Amino acid sequence: MRGTVSVIMPAYKAHATIGYSVKSVLDQSYSAWELVIVADDGVDYGPVLGAEGITDTRIKFLDSGQLGGGASAARNVALDNISTEYAAILDADDRLKPQKLERAVNALAEHPIVTTALDVMDEQFVHLRFVASGPDRVLTPGAHKWVNISMDSMLVWDRRAADGRYDLSMSNMTDLEFLLQLYRTAPQSFHLGAPLHDYIKRAGSMSNSDKAKAGMIASKQVLLQRLGSTYYPLANDKGRDGLIDFLEVSLQAERLYAPETGQLFEDHLEPMLNKNGQPV
Repeated sequence: MRGTVSVIMPAYKAHATIGYSVKSVLDQSYSAWELVIVADDGVDYGPVLGAEGITDTRIKFLDSGQLGGGASAARNVALDNISTEYAAILDADDRLKPQKLERAVNALAEHPIVTTALDVMDEQFVHLRFVASGPDRVLTPGAHKWVNISMDSMLVWDRRAADGRYDLSMSNMTDLEFLLQLYRTAPQSFHLGAPLHDYIKRAGSMSNSDKAKAGMIASKQVLLQRLGSTYYPLANDKGRDGLIDFLEVSLQAERLYAPETGQLFEDHLEPMLNKNGQPV
């Protein structure tokens, strides 16, 4: 029997975008969901959505108790307050394709973690590129990042088989860090190669400021240090080397990246990964 999915959505100054993100959940072909919106700015998003004609009893509203405490803290508030079998992540400026939850839940019948390819778009929903599109496949922890080369917020997982909390000590790479927690009890994940998640590249993320770049480098170094120790006792420890190899290439790419050229980081990173070859 298929279960209920809690879609977790942190919201910070999300007035301009949250309407289309929530509508993408309402439009799902799979109806057994609850949407948990966690305000991180003290805003009551019920009236905000109501002004757009959006109401549904499956939408729940929580508050992080902070002002700009960050998406990780807001997500943890949701994780501490849900009781559903499954969970998914959706930011308040991204969208789900209509079959995302249905296809993910079907895959969760046999796999504890499901990822999907991304349709990367700009703020006007103009397509920029796909990430990880291709065949459906099982991925070891070591192979995951060589397929999903950036952004890991497309997760759907079975909380009974793998669960965790977001690491508040990290400024960046929190989605990958969370996935590594899930891999402590899940030996592999299943990847849906159809682009079922719209990832919106906002102007700030595309500019990759010096501060953001420094944060990415520092966080990747932390993950490398942890993977070199026993911090993540992976259920499939053979994947450790593949994760380390990816992060080392990605760190090199960060240092060489010149955002002023207007090139997407993914377009900069992918050729460097292709030179090294994907691990098993």
